Amino acid sequence: MSPHTIAATHAVVHHHHHDPRRHRAPPLRRCSRGVRAVRASAATATPTSGAAAAADSPSAAFWDYNLLFRSQRAECRDPVALRVAEGAIPPDFPAGTYYLAGPGMFADDHGSTVHPLDGHGYLRAFRFGGAGASYSARYVETAAKREEHDAGGASWRFTHRGPFSVLQGGARVGNVKVMKNVANTSVLRWGGRLLCLWEGGEPYELHPRTLETLGPFDILGLGAGAGDAAAHHRRRRPWLQEAGIDVAARLLRPVLSGVFRMPARRLLAHYKIDPERNRLLMVACNAEDMLLPRSNFTFYEFDADFALVQRREFVLPDHLMIHDWAFTDSHYVLLGNRIKLDVPGSLLALTGTHPMIAALAVDPSRQSTPVYLLPRSPEAEAGGRDWSVPVEAPPQMWSMHVGNAFEGPDGRGGTTLRLHMSGCSYRWFHFHRMFGYNWMNKKLDPAFMNVAKGREWLPRLVQVSIDLDKGGACRGCSVRRLSDQWTRPADFPAINPSFANRRNRFVYAGAASGSRRFLPFFPFDSVVKVDVSDGSARLWSAAGRKFVGEPVFVPAGGREEDDGYVLLAEYAVSDHRCHLVMLDARKIGERNAVVAKLEVPKHLTFPMGFHGFWADE
Repeated sequence: MSPHTIAATHAVVHHHHHDPRRHRAPPLRRCSRGVRAVRASAATATPTSGAAAAADSPSAAFWDYNLLFRSQRAECRDPVALRVAEGAIPPDFPAGTYYLAGPGMFADDHGSTVHPLDGHGYLRAFRFGGAGASYSARYVETAAKREEHDAGGASWRFTHRGPFSVLQGGARVGNVKVMKNVANTSVLRWGGRLLCLWEGGEPYELHPRTLETLGPFDILGLGAGAGDAAAHHRRRRPWLQEAGIDVAARLLRPVLSGVFRMPARRLLAHYKIDPERNRLLMVACNAEDMLLPRSNFTFYEFDADFALVQRREFVLPDHLMIHDWAFTDSHYVLLGNRIKLDVPGSLLALTGTHPMIAALAVDPSRQSTPVYLLPRSPEAEAGGRDWSVPVEAPPQMWSMHVGNAFEGPDGRGGTTLRLHMSGCSYRWFHFHRMFGYNWMNKKLDPAFMNVAKGREWLPRLVQVSIDLDKGGACRGCSVRRLSDQWTRPADFPAINPSFANRRNRFVYAGAASGSRRFLPFFPFDSVVKVDVSDGSARLWSAAGRKFVGEPVFVPAGGREEDDGYVLLAEYAVSDHRCHLVMLDARKIGERNAVVAKLEVPKHLTFPMGFHGFWADE
């Protein structure tokens, strides 16, 4: 039931009975522009001509926002060659595949429209080899998808409520089909397997080339019976309190698994890769944690053949929701988003008039962010620090995505940890209003994602610094902007993956240029490149009625950290067309940053994706 907390990042929904193309404003002249250094005080562009004003009107903003998540029923099983619409694929671009996960179906044929986070997983693959590139896309054949889509492929009928949605044309009251594993959040290629992950269930495995669904992959079962590889850690509460929580957990488990079909342990959608040790790191939590004032986290580390190397379990005395996380050589790092049970929301959810996620609410009672530094190894645990007591970061921040984390000696016998990440305000984050979802009118309202109040509420890039002394005790913790030159909303921080878990200089993120008056903050229309060493920022933007998804860095083989390319999907809502954009990472901020644009056939235009993965051949 954990939401994809990328709060400003994933998208919007459009009901199939309404065609927003009838309401579109005339398209703007298309161009790309680069900005060498970007400052937060830059003025928002104001339309001057009649055509520009129409394209930047409240009506155009509303339909552009909803067009970004328009259902795509067609699959592309046989790869089609992509036309190079601009530039050329560079000769040093490596052979490989860019996989992009995300939802594809939001509206059925019986009046129901679901939240983007409950949309069925639709995997896109851009394959590079030789002198060209090809595209294919298929739905992930989950159990829920097979139930809600007839075998002939002509009709859809949603029967699962999903954690974030309310059905209009299906059963509401008494409908216990809540956990709708749609495998739509992230994608991973590891150990010869291609996996699509979701926040509340097991991954689904697909064929790396044909994208055919092979079935569920019991990755947590690989860690069963690990013997000495497993370690369990719990902080003891007062006996009566701990006993009461244990009793509640035992009562909840059969209800959640037997009635609501929730897995006993749910895998988080975000994973990490340790390039130094060539390991895949994943984390799972218990289903009942969502309703109890404690949190169970189990960390798994797999080698290149998916053999379990290590499993460590921690029980924390805090009611937390984790979407993304980090690791260093010595620690697993959790930035805790504090939540609480919402009793009135729970009652409304049970009536079927509100999404099930309404049972939870953020807990802003403490004006700080808990950072749990959990020992990754027995050696790290031997330091004596009580890992169950978090480091309290000074501002209250809802953690969203982590770009990188690393640690090193501080010159005084201690250790310094750094995290480059994105976060937003508790005052802005709202579970069942995420992306402006409105189950009453079957549309998404862009106003929620573009709140007119302070920008500090919205997702932003920050650096968290933690100083530990010789014994592991916290000597200081600070949170500051990653760049003083970039203060506009941004999310999806990415780095050169070769620099994961060690000091990096550059961070790339999706960002808002502010060029549209009525969509100033989201959807993102730019990629910002932040130089952490001096705080400078450079920007590439897609002008006009175009928006972009998550950036992914593809190394080109050179020694310099920014020697490579940034891939991202561009959505031209004015043309109802998608492009895969290739940027030269070194030239972001210059006019010739675009290396190539590859055009997806118009009939295969896809909705905005969530997270992607680059797999070298």
